[in-house]
Amino acid sequence: MNYTKAVQARRTFAIISHPDAGKTTLTEKLLLFGGAIREAGSVKGKKTSKHAMSDWMEIEKQRGISVTSSVLEFLYDGYHVNILDTPGHEDFSEDTYRTLTAADSATMLIDAAKGVEAQTKKLFKVCKMRGIPIFTFMNKLDRQGRDPFELMEELENLLGIRSYPMGWPIGMGQSFSGVYDRHNKRLELYNPENPKEIDVIQLEGPDDPKLDEAIGDEGLVAQFREELELLDVAGDEFDQELIAKGEITPIFFGSAISSFGVQTFLEHFLTLSPSPTPRESTNGLIDPLEHQSFSGFIFKIQANMNPAHRDRIAFLRITSGKFERGMSVKHVRIGKNLKLSQPTQFLAQSRSIVDEAYAGDIIGLFDPGTFRIGDTLVEGDSFEFDEMPHFSPEYFSAITVKEALKHKSFEKGLQQLTEEGAIQLFKTYNRFSEQQIVGVVGVLQFEVLEYRLKNEYHVDIQLERLPFSFARWAAGPPEAMEAFKKSQRNLVTDRDGRIVVLFENEFQMRTALDKYPKMKFYENSFIKES
Repeated sequence: MNYTKAVQARRTFAIISHPDAGKTTLTEKLLLFGGAIREAGSVKGKKTSKHAMSDWMEIEKQRGISVTSSVLEFLYDGYHVNILDTPGHEDFSEDTYRTLTAADSATMLIDAAKGVEAQTKKLFKVCKMRGIPIFTFMNKLDRQGRDPFELMEELENLLGIRSYPMGWPIGMGQSFSGVYDRHNKRLELYNPENPKEIDVIQLEGPDDPKLDEAIGDEGLVAQFREELELLDVAGDEFDQELIAKGEITPIFFGSAISSFGVQTFLEHFLTLSPSPTPRESTNGLIDPLEHQSFSGFIFKIQANMNPAHRDRIAFLRITSGKFERGMSVKHVRIGKNLKLSQPTQFLAQSRSIVDEAYAGDIIGLFDPGTFRIGDTLVEGDSFEFDEMPHFSPEYFSAITVKEALKHKSFEKGLQQLTEEGAIQLFKTYNRFSEQQIVGVVGVLQFEVLEYRLKNEYHVDIQLERLPFSFARWAAGPPEAMEAFKKSQRNLVTDRDGRIVVLFENEFQMRTALDKYPKMKFYENSFIKES
């Protein structure tokens, strides 16, 4: 395939939302329309043996939540689509933030009854910082929800983004009758008896008598026309340029659980969303259409995707050029050449060997311990992509293994989960009895850690919560550093041996700063090596 055409056909996007807004359900339905799966799984999975394809971990199936990002890939109408399905729960936000660095656009899913929720605001902020286009899907229209104008106003007031509804709902909840597609001037009728069967009626416009006939409720039709008129007069105009800059979000209405509105969203999204976008590097902007040498970065590492083989996969976002199986690339951080011989593409846990891939695609590389999150791989001149976002942990526990004979498996599990970015591991500094301390961004990560060590490494652990709330990386002149190390009790080292100080509260931190003015404390838990 022609390189430019191949790149322009790629769409790589993340789906962001608050937990329970229906994100994993929407992902499943997109896969269904893309022909990647035959039947969508139930996310909750309590009354059925089916589970969501993107929720492949056993704990996800049991709890009915996503705890790790999934990569899902399919073809649709000439487009090559890569979906990054991320955990909605705030306790796994670090994984989500890193995954967003691999996306060119985002779909923001909002529960029409609840509006913009806390986690949506956080994730939106990350997308906004990157300036990527954001597409909004107002979900659960078949349930009673809030007024669409109120939802649009909330987007502007809480998120600071204007919106353009690509369609407009007729009714809501029990009176929900369908959505009028403003762009294509067509009515999509909702049938509560059989939501999967969608009748599409082509109209001359919103005043077409065929609409009255199809809806059959005068009051509902009159309200719809009044709202649409108000939208045409007072609403924002459609502007492709502002959409591309992330300043206007196109809004779609539907119900993911019943598949209503999902295909319309997908078709509009594919034409409006960007193909692979340029990325900042130490060599300046790397544009995939101009820079045709291969380059990419590792944004995620996942251990034990296949528990039978105890494997570990590094997820690589191709930023430029064409990837070919067996090619040799330079691993910039360690300065060595690697042969990439068993690359895979994904449908969550399922995988297949890939012979070639292009900018925008995400491939999995077998990782014997060579890769770290943020590593750059290149062909030709060396450069590195911008640093990955890492966050200072806020919850800490001392961790020990219950059975001494399982110590080797325990250490291996901790090392692999640390390299995944699932936890941060510290060791006490200059203590006679060395202690290992786990730091996490959200408390639910402790539960996942315990579960995964038990199920993937057959290790039982003991966690003892510690009173700390901050981890700060310490730096300063040698003399100040030595004095500081001698006087502080709550010092630990990270996996690279750097000194980290744990504080219980901000008062402790301010006291340390006042006492040691030459010292500096950094919140960033990942300082790139020179």
